[in-house]
Amino acid sequence: MSDDNYHRRTAITRLVVSSTAEPLLRETVSEWKRGCQTAVDKAWTRCHSKSDVQQLAYDDVRENTDLGSQHAILACHQAAENIKSCISRRQDGKKASKPTYTSPTVTYDSRTMTLFPDQERVSLTTHGDHSRVRADLELPDNEDGYQHQYLDSDEWEPTESTLHYRDGGWYLHLGFRKPKHDTKGEATENGTVLGVDLGVNEIAVTSTARFFSAGELNHNRREFERIRGNLQDHDSRNAHRTLEAVSGREDEYVKHVLHSVANGIVEEALRYDCDGIAFEELDGIRERLSGAAWHSEWAFARLYEYVEYKAEAAGLFVDTTNPKHTSKRCAECGFIHDDNRSTRDSFECQKCGNRNHADYNAAKNVADMYLRREQQSSRRRGVSQYALKSGTVTPNRGYTPYPDGFEVKSTDKLHRRPTACMPSDHV
Repeated sequence: MSDDNYHRRTAITRLVVSSTAEPLLRETVSEWKRGCQTAVDKAWTRCHSKSDVQQLAYDDVRENTDLGSQHAILACHQAAENIKSCISRRQDGKKASKPTYTSPTVTYDSRTMTLFPDQERVSLTTHGDHSRVRADLELPDNEDGYQHQYLDSDEWEPTESTLHYRDGGWYLHLGFRKPKHDTKGEATENGTVLGVDLGVNEIAVTSTARFFSAGELNHNRREFERIRGNLQDHDSRNAHRTLEAVSGREDEYVKHVLHSVANGIVEEALRYDCDGIAFEELDGIRERLSGAAWHSEWAFARLYEYVEYKAEAAGLFVDTTNPKHTSKRCAECGFIHDDNRSTRDSFECQKCGNRNHADYNAAKNVADMYLRREQQSSRRRGVSQYALKSGTVTPNRGYTPYPDGFEVKSTDKLHRRPTACMPSDHV
């Protein structure tokens, strides 16, 4: 089965590593970096497929490192992926130089790592003739941690994973996969869509009035910016290394937040029995939301990507619609006017007097406009209404309250990612 036929997920957990295992893992990471560099140096400008790089560089990796045979193969495959990425960047008109390996990480697969979910332990191959080391997975005390949905499942099987050393600790990014099934079929004619608006003070707002605030993210990014500024004032090699590490930690932090928001959006769609999720088109969104301090160049697209693959695994579709007038249009009466949005967060219709949070009003407009486009589409998904907290609405603004006995799905067990740590002020 090809890679395209699998859903893939990553569960991150800290490892409890013994004093005897610590130096073995450090040495294995060092050998891994040397192995990847050897393979890249050998294959650069010559080949980039995994099989070709392995055939060309495997013997050199074994000769120049203390890696075992399987890790030598994995190092060749890692080099092939990085070379292919460089080729792709150049084809897009971007600069890309030969990869160098400095990050303290190493890849594991089913032959070099054994996972014991019931014991919450993992066995890892080390370099040379050394035996494997075992380490405990530092998981949440209860089963609400998102990692358990993969560790305790018969559907998800462990696959290629990566070991990382950062901030004085060892972290395992456990890879899981499960076969894709044809669950993304057409919705019924009375299907429901969830509208989502992306904003400035709110990362996202749904048509069911769920708000994902950008407040904490904005604060932490300002802290990262302040620390970077302090480091830039210290023109030393150590400061430059620390600056690079801080920037990497900021990227990881933002990814964690976006994953959490994506999980919440998909959970909201499932709570209200939606068949799909509608966003505004992303083209030009940075210009439309120029004041969104929480975003970076890739943040909007990354959030959409996270929602898309998480929704697919849950059997939901994700689509976009033209954002024209979504911020100025009244979701109640349809009146469009520049003065309807008096402030960034406030909406007051100049015709019918409807008052609401501007982003919530926009989320309903996103859903409404998607449904109107759906009515004109030759490839309909079968959705005809969008979800509110209290009922559903059709494009002609016909409101239907949820029937007696309708219960929003329980949210007692949401799978949350751990909070990423902020950097210290120490330079």
